[in-house]
Amino acid sequence: MATVTKQKKQRKGTAQRGTTDWDKAMRNAFSQSKRYAEALPEWPPFLIVLDVGFCFDLYADFSKSGKNYTAFPDPANYRIKLEDLARPEVRAQLREIWLNPYELDPTKRSAKVTRELAEKLAKLARKLEQQKYEPEQVAKFLMRCLFTMFAEDIGLLPDHAFTKMLEGRRKKLDTFVGMLENLWQTMDQGGFSPILEKKIMQFNGSLFKDCTAIPLNEDGLELLIEASQAEWKDVEPSIFGTLLERALDPHERHKLGAHYTPRAYVERLVMPTIIEPLREEWESIYATAYKLDENNKRSDAIKLIREFHQKLCNTRVLDPACGSGNFLYVSMELMKRLEGEVLEALKGFGEKFIRLTTTVDPHQFLGIEINPRAAAITDLVLWIGYLQWHFRTWGKTAEIPEPIIRKFDNIECRDAILAWDAIEPVVDEQGDPVTRWDGRTTKPHPVTGLEVPDETARLQEVKYINPRKAVWPDS
Repeated sequence: MATVTKQKKQRKGTAQRGTTDWDKAMRNAFSQSKRYAEALPEWPPFLIVLDVGFCFDLYADFSKSGKNYTAFPDPANYRIKLEDLARPEVRAQLREIWLNPYELDPTKRSAKVTRELAEKLAKLARKLEQQKYEPEQVAKFLMRCLFTMFAEDIGLLPDHAFTKMLEGRRKKLDTFVGMLENLWQTMDQGGFSPILEKKIMQFNGSLFKDCTAIPLNEDGLELLIEASQAEWKDVEPSIFGTLLERALDPHERHKLGAHYTPRAYVERLVMPTIIEPLREEWESIYATAYKLDENNKRSDAIKLIREFHQKLCNTRVLDPACGSGNFLYVSMELMKRLEGEVLEALKGFGEKFIRLTTTVDPHQFLGIEINPRAAAITDLVLWIGYLQWHFRTWGKTAEIPEPIIRKFDNIECRDAILAWDAIEPVVDEQGDPVTRWDGRTTKPHPVTGLEVPDETARLQEVKYINPRKAVWPDS
């Protein structure tokens, strides 16, 4: 005798989970939540999109402007599935979202890490200069060291291999220079590293072309080890450039940790001039693509989104007085966040395999800077920021083309206002050099004790031959 059980008919939801329609429904719910938030007295730092019984999607905008809600903490980790609530760190994160949301702003922790790292580098730079090494030589050496530490922390070098190499030089300082130069030669060219006993990728754009290392004493080595043990993957590029420049500049070192442009101030310029127009266009593109898909024209919808992505990758940003790259980095990061949304939308329309033959990268961000150290730091900051977002978006298994640092020549070291054929020294009627105060060196006044210009610190006056307006690159 067979028993037949009548099954209760289940009510269907908006779309089946895991399908293209479901992805679109979740994105539409996010757009709807932004419209709700717009009606509130002030913009909330978080929007949470919920599929009841399945997942939470987290979006954050800590600027309080409501114009840059993006996947939190990044496009690879913004979705919390119901089973993830078994993990205590996930529950703690959700608790903080309700109780202390602004404490989750990643730039706060990153700023603290960045200041601490800059202080360590400044201390080491000071020690090396006291050993009579030139500031420029020290700066280039430490920039190579810090990028090696960063590469280790994001997984481009074997886990802790560089830190272990440094730790192994204790009481063996005679091998330090040879081992470090050998490692940097391999990073320049790629291949098997006898120092790390692993095959490593080719890094060089120009950073490791000069692989000269500076000998360290035991105190200097310990400072380098301390710096290497820090979390370099969490460095905040939007202030790192300024702090690094000051750490490496003997004249600016006293300003370390203060007076850099806060990220919120940078965004006040970058958001309305670059990001808001792009985001407004993107929202219009997505709405059109959605309608095309509803009318069974999915291939046209995908084509439209891909064309916008190509436009995003062709958009160039110029800062003609880029300093150490803070404004350029923030522009790149916000464009990378928007790119993440575009690529997620492509997956939502059924694109299963997205190959990044073209992506938002440092070549789009052009700078002019007269200070050669600052120009080099800008290039470094852009590559650190780019690699951070590459792995946050795609995970540690993501492929990355070699060389990892490419030489785009996008940061030009020159005057942004004036061009000339030659520079000649100015002399007086007797043929003696005409000089002026260097504009920066001071000394205590013998009576007041206040800092006043040091008249002995002089610079040669020069004249420019055939001066003319400088030409900027096309942007």
